[in-house]
Amino acid sequence: MRRAFYLIPLALLAALPFLRPLYEPRPPDPDLVRAIYGTPLPPPEGPMRIFHLGHSLVGRDMPAMLAQLAGEGHRYESQLGRGTSLNEHWLGREAINGFDAENAHDRYRDAKEAIGSGDYDAVVLTEMVEIRDAIRYHDSGDALHNWADLARQSGPDTRIYLYESWHRLDDDEGWLTRLDADLDRYWLGKLMLPEITRSGTEQRPIYLIPAGQVMARFVRAVEAADGVGNVATRESLFARDDAGDLDPIHVNDLGAYLVALTHYAVLYQRSPVGLPIALMRADGTPAEAPDAAAARLMQETVWQVVQEHGKTGVTP
Repeated sequence: MRRAFYLIPLALLAALPFLRPLYEPRPPDPDLVRAIYGTPLPPPEGPMRIFHLGHSLVGRDMPAMLAQLAGEGHRYESQLGRGTSLNEHWLGREAINGFDAENAHDRYRDAKEAIGSGDYDAVVLTEMVEIRDAIRYHDSGDALHNWADLARQSGPDTRIYLYESWHRLDDDEGWLTRLDADLDRYWLGKLMLPEITRSGTEQRPIYLIPAGQVMARFVRAVEAADGVGNVATRESLFARDDAGDLDPIHVNDLGAYLVALTHYAVLYQRSPVGLPIALMRADGTPAEAPDAAAARLMQETVWQVVQEHGKTGVTP
């Protein structure tokens, strides 16, 4: 009898992933979504202060590149981890893999203290990938709500963004196939839109930084042209180790530049066409730059995608 008693909680725990659809908030009515995102955000009046919360797909170099693109007055801090979910960040330092190494730089600031301070014009939240695992095993929707709610309570004018990233190039379903499908089924369908229901607020929704969609559009253009400038294929955006082996998830300088352009276009609501190409990494060394043709295509693609996705808050 005692053994059966102990088995009941274990059975319930095992069933939780299957019961989740019964208690997850559902996306709001489509008419409500259209009303919420139908009015673009007013452009920022000047330089912004940004807090980046995330992992290696944020990294140190991309925010440093964003600061150079934005120009004098732009400020930023971050809290990073290795493959860290939003929920692990919420739980605190002991739950964050690689905390000491990833935050050993002068831009680190404790995330709860930073977001709770109200000091920032915008907070950019980054979920772990595989995004399906984040949703299933890391309470991704609840964690996103916790961070967004902290930002809402602490800063009446703080804008909140979800950075849509990407997955491994060798994904079994297909890299472009995943990028095409995942925005609606996960980033929006499981995270951003249910947050409207969770929060019960229509006034301060989360906006989208569609880096994954930019990558898909840019790669299709490059590969259809058999290469553009010094970008030959999708692999040209990704890092390689000292032996030359491809890293299928982490971007190199060219990829970081493309992602930084996307952040710039969304946060500042300005076209990135004509922005500087030669930038520095966070450590002060010169980043590998796209040549003029590749940079122009990157900048034009970013602005097209950012304007097309109404949930970026940018005026079409």
